[in-house]
Amino acid sequence: MIDLLVVGGGPAGLATAIHGARRGFEVVVAEPRPTPIDKACGEGLMPSAVRALDALGVRVPGGRLRGIRYVDAEGGRRAEALFRTGPGLGVRRTVLHEALAARALGLGVRVVPHRIRRVSQSDAYVTADGIAARYLVAADGLHSPTRRALGLTVRPAAARRHPPRYGLRRHYGVEPWTDLVEVHWSADCEAYVTPLGPRQVGVAILTSSRLPFDEQLTRFPTLAARLRTADGSPVRGAGPLRQQARARTAGRVLFVGDAAGYVDALTGEGLTLALTAADALVRCLREGRPQAYEQAWCRLSRSYRLLTRSLLWIRNQPAMAPLITPAAARFPGLFQSTVNLLA
Repeated sequence: MIDLLVVGGGPAGLATAIHGARRGFEVVVAEPRPTPIDKACGEGLMPSAVRALDALGVRVPGGRLRGIRYVDAEGGRRAEALFRTGPGLGVRRTVLHEALAARALGLGVRVVPHRIRRVSQSDAYVTADGIAARYLVAADGLHSPTRRALGLTVRPAAARRHPPRYGLRRHYGVEPWTDLVEVHWSADCEAYVTPLGPRQVGVAILTSSRLPFDEQLTRFPTLAARLRTADGSPVRGAGPLRQQARARTAGRVLFVGDAAGYVDALTGEGLTLALTAADALVRCLREGRPQAYEQAWCRLSRSYRLLTRSLLWIRNQPAMAPLITPAAARFPGLFQSTVNLLA
């Protein structure tokens, strides 16, 4: 019997596996997709995520990010907040995944190309498709099959009042024009622009409209003009973004990353939470207190959940949404403090 079976080999699952191996656990990761795994995401790492990767012994190349810039798509007004605790990093998701996978392999983590379909547990162990483990960590994504199978998925109340939101991402072969992550705000969607390297930027659009990427991009005239002649990659999508879980633990099964619940990508904190929660989860297992992980996750995610829900609430108020960028420009100290609370 192994100590830890991790279902899902994305960044959250690999970070959990690395922490587990470093603390002496025998770890197996079940992941049917080959490395590297791509995902529709903004690809900007906040300084806290960079520090969490350093703690894992993972180094990734990418574009240095000094802070966040809000841009009003209609009036062109801007507001900037610089990171106080060190730079962030713009890095391709595939590059990040390869670095995490290499680190896990170097620590002796075994990856099996298998999609887990059945999970059962007793007081002493968990069995997943014939693999027995003392604990199972579900890191199987936004629409976690494990979470659904255990009856832990909840339809958020907000989903009944507002249309679901989706993410669309495309890369462009163009010289970055800034070393800040730009968030362009239009009437009903946002575009995140992340510098990723000497000749590459990533553009991620968060929207509740099910329209093609190019049509969504027309809502940001200045950004669209910059990218008009640039080569664009195929579009990758994800969503609905908001997912709610009843709990992060269910006996000997624990959840991490998007599988643990997700609010929105507005604040760019998903990966930071995944990395820090992976550390907390393994610490709780090492101490023989798996149920303590629920409280640890709630503490780690508190600022992310509060700020993201607040920003989404404002976004959904027609009279208030256009004031987001002007308010950030009018109160730069508050904007700076908010950004650095997350960073």
